[in-house]
Amino acid sequence: MSDEMICIGAIAGAFGVHGEVRLKSFAAQSEDIATYGPLSTEDGSRQFTVSLTGQASNGLTARLSGVRSKEDADALRGLQLYVPRSVLPALPDDEYYHADLVGLDVFDTGGTRLGRVKSVHNHGASDLLELSIPGDSATVLLPFTQAAVPTVDLASRRIVADPPVGLFPDPT
Repeated sequence: MSDEMICIGAIAGAFGVHGEVRLKSFAAQSEDIATYGPLSTEDGSRQFTVSLTGQASNGLTARLSGVRSKEDADALRGLQLYVPRSVLPALPDDEYYHADLVGLDVFDTGGTRLGRVKSVHNHGASDLLELSIPGDSATVLLPFTQAAVPTVDLASRRIVADPPVGLFPDPT
């Protein structure tokens, strides 16, 4: 598990004309992205040392090693950046890395399987778990709050949820 690569950010495009990039950080404190050492592509084929240079709308501005021009920066747009899990700090018992939640099965308090976590979203207010529904192409967004998700059991790879009424179709 310590060799697992975790996505910590993504390049949103060029910033200016001298090779700076707009950087989206997925760290709890966005500036921490520069403290985890070199960031790499998922396959490890490229590594970048990050020097933060400022703030931009919806992210940070940064210089990446080897990126010298606007064209270099533009070519990296959309590139996800990873770090080894082993460099990330341990979390308190009630906090989770998004990567740990993706793929967990979700059950209601009566034991009925509701779905599987497809992804985790945060649009400002709080995290939302996007669940793939068994036998359906639809997904459901479940608030990731203590009330709606009272139990996360990483060891058993399962979540127990008490979803708001009406969030899931009535099985009857």
